[in-house]
Amino acid sequence: MPSPLASSPTEPLDRLFAALADGNRRAMVDQLSRGPASMSDLARPLDIALPSALKHLAVLEAGGLVESDKVGRVRTYRIAPDAFNALEAWVAGRKAMWHRQFDALDALLAEQDKARP
Repeated sequence: MPSPLASSPTEPLDRLFAALADGNRRAMVDQLSRGPASMSDLARPLDIALPSALKHLAVLEAGGLVESDKVGRVRTYRIAPDAFNALEAWVAGRKAMWHRQFDALDALLAEQDKARP
């Protein structure tokens, strides 16, 4: 049976949120925001084994947050150029909706204040 998210239009956003749900992965993203790094460089401050770091990086890649390239024996990771576009659009949409609702509430309360004797 296919996953309920398999054909969901929100699947990329779901993967992005899942990738950011773990503290080690968020720390890796923070470190990568300062520049590219190898897997060893990313694992060292977290005090995790390289196989664990590799699993975390695979989740970050699947979430569209990081990309990598390999030169010789070293794989270097960096933040993907459009990594946060979907997240920013989603947050902006929610923010706009809440502002509209608060504006409507303000208008309703102002109207009720005018109606009071």
